[in-house]
Amino acid sequence: MIKLASIFHPKAKAFVTGRKKIFRRLSADVDRAGTTPLIWVHCASLGEFEQGRPVIEALKKEFPNVSILLTFFSPSGYEVRKNYDQADYVYYLPLDTAHNARRFIAIAKPTLAIFVKYEFWYHYAHELRTHNIPLISISAIFRKEQLFFQRYGGFYRKILTQFSYFFVQNDESRQLLQTIHITNCKRVGDTRFDRVHQIVKQSGEIAIARAFKNDQKAMVIGSCWPEDLDVLAPFINENRMKFIIAPHEITESFISNLEKALQVKSIRYSVAEHVKPEDFQVLIIDNIGMLSRLYRYGEFAYIGGAFGKGLHNILEAACYGVPILFGNKNFEKFQEAVDLINRGGAFEVSDYTDLKAKYEMLNIPENFLLACEVTRQYVEENLGATEKIMEYCRGIVKS
Repeated sequence: MIKLASIFHPKAKAFVTGRKKIFRRLSADVDRAGTTPLIWVHCASLGEFEQGRPVIEALKKEFPNVSILLTFFSPSGYEVRKNYDQADYVYYLPLDTAHNARRFIAIAKPTLAIFVKYEFWYHYAHELRTHNIPLISISAIFRKEQLFFQRYGGFYRKILTQFSYFFVQNDESRQLLQTIHITNCKRVGDTRFDRVHQIVKQSGEIAIARAFKNDQKAMVIGSCWPEDLDVLAPFINENRMKFIIAPHEITESFISNLEKALQVKSIRYSVAEHVKPEDFQVLIIDNIGMLSRLYRYGEFAYIGGAFGKGLHNILEAACYGVPILFGNKNFEKFQEAVDLINRGGAFEVSDYTDLKAKYEMLNIPENFLLACEVTRQYVEENLGATEKIMEYCRGIVKS
């Protein structure tokens, strides 16, 4: 079915063509490396890669002579990160068949295998266990609706028994594993906190954004979609606060529609250096790559996506200790969003009226300060997952 779809669908085509002659290419790469120990890290796609990345970079820093084999299931991960400089080899994962698993493990001969979050492949896990190669799951998260925990989920539970250890994100995951008699697990949190915190620490000033803010109160709107704009535009038009808007997709059509929806003075980042940016109320970011640094200029953050396909990354904003707002339709699967709502650091909004009410509530000084402290403390509590995973890895890589 995938091969048939590849005739018509570019992503399916990349899925198929990227796996052609994969064993021949992998064998040549590994042979050139000689007897260098190899650690295999597997991610489904780009989001999981961001969770695996802190561990990969910690391994390369501590064990520079170890080779890293990074695999992806999805083209959206592979195509973006195929030239990632901290991995020695980057490949698609061959489909999970007994033959492919035997051949892949025989060529790679990993010292350790690390699967990120939701990746549970029966034949690969079984083959690793057969050869006594440790397999760990990191940033894993489990929910009671998953097949592992159903009366008819015996086959899927068998996959989990092949793993050497689970490093899970929350206590619920650990407790669910214990209900099916899996105790080789530990709650360490999500490695993305370490990654995002590192980015924030290393981020520098953006002169135009600093000049634009000009010591006034500001809201940073990250990954804005058209559905978010429907809620935000009337709020911006009636508010004297400054706004920095980073669209999810930098297209002329979206930016033009954004400018038409605004009744206040706006300026695009690309031309802001030629004017006095402080004279404008809205700064529109018409480039990519600086959003994580922009949140430092806001007293509030609004994160897009939750009115559509799904909420975008809120951790970058949380690292700056600001109240976070987002749509109310598609955020429940993001643990950090649920946690911060429950604690009082994040707030879902249903429409313009709700956004206005939540903002007015947060404008009360004690409410604002409490929300800031909640988000800041939440990040601090969840730092350190990478080091806890490294403690386990050291025992394997050194032995």
